[in-house]
Amino acid sequence: MSVLVTGAAGFIGYHVSEALMARGEAVVGVDSLNAYYDVTLKEARLARLRERAGFHFVRADIADHEGLTRALEPFADIDRVVHLAAQAGVRYSLEHPFAYAQANLVGHLSMLEFCRHRDRLEHFVYASSSSVYGANAKLPFSVEDRTDDPVSLYAATKKSCELMSRSYSHLYGIPATGLRYFTVYGPWGRPDMAAFLFVRAMLADEEIRVFNHGRMKRNFSFIGDIVAGTLGALDHPPAVEDGCVPHRVYNLGNDEAVELLRFIEVLEDCVGRKARRRLEPLQPGDVPDTVADISAATRDFGYQPRTGIEDGLRAFVDWYRGYYDA
Repeated sequence: MSVLVTGAAGFIGYHVSEALMARGEAVVGVDSLNAYYDVTLKEARLARLRERAGFHFVRADIADHEGLTRALEPFADIDRVVHLAAQAGVRYSLEHPFAYAQANLVGHLSMLEFCRHRDRLEHFVYASSSSVYGANAKLPFSVEDRTDDPVSLYAATKKSCELMSRSYSHLYGIPATGLRYFTVYGPWGRPDMAAFLFVRAMLADEEIRVFNHGRMKRNFSFIGDIVAGTLGALDHPPAVEDGCVPHRVYNLGNDEAVELLRFIEVLEDCVGRKARRRLEPLQPGDVPDTVADISAATRDFGYQPRTGIEDGLRAFVDWYRGYYDA
């Protein structure tokens, strides 16, 4: 049996694939290697995965359902899916909306159709996002909160993925779990995320853009904790009980909310130099605070983040300096 991981050359997909193989699983990784950010970083992640026994790579666009289905025909033993491929980023969606409709909506539907026709499918786990909570003023965000007021197209597509998944679970009995990730960072991270942008600018003695004048709060979540939570969810598919739909949604984040200014201070300590800060207003599509209630994930599959911001950012900076010889 093997696990299909979409977005395997991406940040979270790479780490999830490594963790699955470390515990003896076979992984079929799918990725289109698109150019949203530096493709060489994706290729470097992929090269490391290809060194491992039990990894098979398929280059395909998940939104091309017929092409994807043909490409996956040789892998008849796939019994679980971790669907992480998506067009990411809130601000990018303001300028490239059709990229989100294609990758996040059509691509997610394509994966649901793939799962629908997989007789032995045990579990479909997919990435949602904390952005679905919109400008919710109630903190922390609970999976029981309403999520029908998105403030970005990216958030709207992620909420749509949750609704499509629930529909397919109801219609076809597909066990499905959506994971609302909260601001993930760590080694091999995405170049469009705060830790990456800030470290690169600080080492080049360039200004960093500090939105909302730093008055923002996030559950900055270390990649190791997120991977542990993702595998925990994968190992605990929702059951059909009393006629209930086998679909669940969970928050995965750190259990400590950190102010952006504190995040920058810790980075300064790790890098060994002060940041040149340019204070700017809140950007369209952003929200000032995202704070996770992770109690449901802790209750149902033992999720417990263990990495504080000091250790997590130190690990990221060490990786960055090593990878870029900085």
